[in-house]
Amino acid sequence: MGNTLGLAPMGALPRRSPRREEPLPNPGSFDELHRLCKDVFPAQMEGVKLVVNKVLSSHFQVAHTVHMSALGLPGYHLHAAYAGDWQLSPTEVFPTVVGDMDSSGSLNAQVLLLLAERLRAKAVFQTQQAKFLTWQFDGEYRGDDYTATLTLGNPDLIGESVIMVAHFLQSLTHRLVLGGELVYHRRPGEEGAILTLAGKYSAVHWVATLNVGSGGAHASYYHRANEQVQVGVEFEANTRLQDTTFSFGYHLTLPQANMVFRGLVDSNWCVGAVLEKKMPPLPVTLALGAFLNHWRNRFHCGFSITVG
Repeated sequence: MGNTLGLAPMGALPRRSPRREEPLPNPGSFDELHRLCKDVFPAQMEGVKLVVNKVLSSHFQVAHTVHMSALGLPGYHLHAAYAGDWQLSPTEVFPTVVGDMDSSGSLNAQVLLLLAERLRAKAVFQTQQAKFLTWQFDGEYRGDDYTATLTLGNPDLIGESVIMVAHFLQSLTHRLVLGGELVYHRRPGEEGAILTLAGKYSAVHWVATLNVGSGGAHASYYHRANEQVQVGVEFEANTRLQDTTFSFGYHLTLPQANMVFRGLVDSNWCVGAVLEKKMPPLPVTLALGAFLNHWRNRFHCGFSITVG
């Protein structure tokens, strides 16, 4: 008999193509695990600061900073930055050379290089007048869904001393990242290592991060309520100092007024806030900040003008 029900033979049924899963994203750098939460908190301000930025070309820019404070002598900083032609993202340009020198001749400089498509290198130098204080070399490899980093700090072959830091992050899902940090230090008569485990979970509107190790713990929570309001919570515990700190910060954006307001309160009885105001059409940004420590009865405030 024929197919009286008008059904197609089994072999003629269309087959569903297997669903392609999206590849896991790269987890980024270990140092940026708590970045979203830290950006919510205001930066400390004290005294009066004037910053003048000048773009000399598409690759080179300089900044002049004059800072006057009641806590120390007035200071001047010259900041210069060079950015190359290879731009991987809006925030990553290679090669990059950044330097900052103050009026006493002390220099902070770093060089970022892209050795291969996935391999990055960074060198950091810090001097105090004519003496080297710190030199550090980083190598970072970014795979499809993992990042591995190795850092050497103040290597001294003659004195047999070195600080070595290894980082590894792996994306297990599109939202979950796990990894760890191993810090090894060696100098004559002393040697040791500290292991820290890390995890990060990213949802649509919030991010939770946790670092736990023998040296202590660091936990942060970031939440974006809407386009104008962001909040962050941080908890830090240091086993060596036997100290714990809890901090709450918030970030409020008022686009119609060209204003940004950041505030914080922590478990050390400290409160602080910074208000930033842009002055279009002029390329000027004004900032006013105040911080009060109720426990130590200390108060300081600051005012800054940024041009450019």
